[in-house]
Amino acid sequence: MRVGVITFPGSLDDRDAQRAVKLGGGEPVALWHGDHDLKNVDAIVLPGGFSYGDYLRAGAIAAHSPIMSEVIAAANGGMPVLGICNGFQILVESHLLPGGLVRNDHGDFVCRDQKLRVENVDTAWSNGFKEDEEIIIPLKNGEGGYIADQPTLDRLEGEGQVVFRYLEVNPNGSANDIAGISNARGNVVGLMPHPEHATEPGFGPDTRAAMRSGTDGLTFFTSAISSLMANA
Repeated sequence: MRVGVITFPGSLDDRDAQRAVKLGGGEPVALWHGDHDLKNVDAIVLPGGFSYGDYLRAGAIAAHSPIMSEVIAAANGGMPVLGICNGFQILVESHLLPGGLVRNDHGDFVCRDQKLRVENVDTAWSNGFKEDEEIIIPLKNGEGGYIADQPTLDRLEGEGQVVFRYLEVNPNGSANDIAGISNARGNVVGLMPHPEHATEPGFGPDTRAAMRSGTDGLTFFTSAISSLMANA
């Protein structure tokens, strides 16, 4: 299965995401923000970073990149799309996901290994987890506070579109401790933590077993690859 990873000006984690796709059993395909060609990929990852320097608002300019018209059409057609950190910001700015991301409530950039609870295992990117499973995923952001009006929050909660929730500490002031959400169909998922940084022993978060041994992020990518193969 071919998984496209889009590089925008200011993307930092595109190569990490490509490696995560490969470790998850897929074929990573590099995509460029200025193109209209998705190169016949089966899924798409919008990686983390600081697209266009976060000018105007984080993700706001990237949401109008040429390739995003193709991404929006593909997502609306059911293609799995994952937005990580800045990618999440791009997804909400593109209106593929509701709400918005604002400056962390404490005003500081945060970088930590973050515990999450898996709330929804019916999405293209979370089906390999167990419901209520607790995982540890690295987090690094300055504008990661998720916001939405109350009717939107009620809908997300009531319809099971909260996919991941912060545990033990809310690192950025996100409403309802929300770390990641999906669209109603479940093919588009966005989250602030970085699963691509927890895919390989020796490079992930610390666990009780050993330092840097955490690989909980790999399940995001194996979930999508397995779903694509099952539906091929």
